[in-house]
Amino acid sequence: MSEDKNLQAEEQNQAQNTAEVVENVATSNQKRSEKLVNANVAPEDFDWEAFETGLDAEDRKEKASLEAMYENTLEDLNENEVFKGRVVRLTDKEVIVDINFKSEGVISLNEFRYNQELKVGDEVEVMVDRREDASGQLQLSHKKARTLKAWDRVNQLEESGDVVKGYIKARTKGGMIVDILGLEAFLPGSQIDVKPIRDYEQYVGKTMEFKVVKINPEFKNVVVSHKALIEADIEEQKKEIIAQLEKGQVLEGVVKNITSYGVFVDLGGVDGLIHITDLSWSRINHPSEVLEVDQTLNVVILDFDEDKTRIQLGVKQLEAHPWEALDGNLKVGDKIKGKVVVLADYGAFVEVVPGVEGLIHVSEMSWSTHLRSAQDFVQVGDEVEAEILSLEREERKMSLGMKQLSPDPWTDITAKYPVGSKHVGTVRNFTNFGIFVELEEGVDGLIYISDLSWSKKIKHPSEFCAVGDKLDVVVLELDVDSRRLSLGHKQLEDNPWDQYEAKYAVGTEHTGVATNVFDKGANIQFEDEEVEAFAPARTLDKEDGTKIRKGDELNFRVIEFNKEFRRVVVSHSATYKEEEMRTIKAQQESQNIERSTLGDLDELAELKRKMEQGG
Repeated sequence: MSEDKNLQAEEQNQAQNTAEVVENVATSNQKRSEKLVNANVAPEDFDWEAFETGLDAEDRKEKASLEAMYENTLEDLNENEVFKGRVVRLTDKEVIVDINFKSEGVISLNEFRYNQELKVGDEVEVMVDRREDASGQLQLSHKKARTLKAWDRVNQLEESGDVVKGYIKARTKGGMIVDILGLEAFLPGSQIDVKPIRDYEQYVGKTMEFKVVKINPEFKNVVVSHKALIEADIEEQKKEIIAQLEKGQVLEGVVKNITSYGVFVDLGGVDGLIHITDLSWSRINHPSEVLEVDQTLNVVILDFDEDKTRIQLGVKQLEAHPWEALDGNLKVGDKIKGKVVVLADYGAFVEVVPGVEGLIHVSEMSWSTHLRSAQDFVQVGDEVEAEILSLEREERKMSLGMKQLSPDPWTDITAKYPVGSKHVGTVRNFTNFGIFVELEEGVDGLIYISDLSWSKKIKHPSEFCAVGDKLDVVVLELDVDSRRLSLGHKQLEDNPWDQYEAKYAVGTEHTGVATNVFDKGANIQFEDEEVEAFAPARTLDKEDGTKIRKGDELNFRVIEFNKEFRRVVVSHSATYKEEEMRTIKAQQESQNIERSTLGDLDELAELKRKMEQGG
């Protein structure tokens, strides 16, 4: 309160003094004007400027000099330039600073919150915020000056790589806010330490050393790192440690981190990697099955790069290879048990003893000739028994078989599936030319598409049945050496075309319906659904001169019949044209003569055979 009263009294005194000065200047100017008016001066020599301004020539010259100095001073006050000033007075809200200008400048006291010990006489850096406010007061900014200087210093730090101290102000998304030389910088969480940080709040309020690692001038962003300082120290330690490393050297380390592909081990300032395949001679799915974080263990150095920045370690190499301890009496043909550890489409790997595996190829899992996925037979973890098919100790390879433990179904195939025998099989898969049917595990047969039906025209086997269907079959052929069975389905029934051969003989007439008429002719359906005849276009004329249309029901005469290809050709015009009927009869007689001749030849051949046998 006393300070405010003193400041108020001082301001009143200044105002009073200013008023007195103004009054004296006015009185002086008035007297000068009176002197000029009363003076006995000729009109052409009268000094009108002195009369108007109240200033004689000498006073006007002094005024012009002062105005020039003032204008130059204004030009020197560049708003982007930093000036040094001295604190001349402190109030509750403001700091008055003298920068050798026509008036003193004002700065908000809030800009000096970081400097609680500010006092009169201190030298501070400032920038011009506004030359004059509403009251004509020069407005300065210490914060702007400090920020500008700080940016220059931060850019120097990024180039030089020097260390700078900073105050961690607060926690933010992804890291921390750090005060660096008055600027707010971002410290990413990953750049606090070389180890993962779980509690960020423990760093708030601390002063630490940092390196400026990135600056974005456009957005005024600064990124700092404390981890970079630690890594630099660690790198020096690494160089000392790795200089002494040698392949085959056994060291003690501590598990630092576990990943799906391996384990990182701290060797005392330098890290090495144990790949998952170098942890154990046995297969493991994840390193955590055999190790845990902070566990101490012995490791052997397997390899490192030229710069020794990547160190490859091993654990299983500290023990003898399991193949070296494999029973020497094991041989091809022996039966052995093991556990399925890996499955692939082509087979399964079975661990017979820890660290020793054999492969059962999918073709050795079943006598079936249709290869399937190994998952159809076994699963990971299954205990299986198999026979050793091959054993290469030097190559450390072993092949096994499961089907060899059961009899080969083709051993007595002729007794079980003689030609002509009937069976029920399962449709396994299709091809464009037929169907594979499984009679039992390991015994498959093929039904050609032409052996599926006597009457139906089948373009693809899927039109006749589906995979998994049960199907009645008859054995048509058996090739033991090639392990092939030829099956049939239509042969289970009599061939209806044997009957149709007599019923639809050439020259016979039948009533049929034209189901389809096209350029080359028409399809004619008879009472037997299996029999669909073809009538050439030239035979479709009716007796009245019109053409047969779709849906017409008329008489047709058979002019061609082929049982093998199930082909019947008919003619409507032959039913009323005598000439065409005679042609058909001639063709029929020719066919009868040909059959007779062939029959005679067959009889002569048979007679000759009997005579040769008797002779």
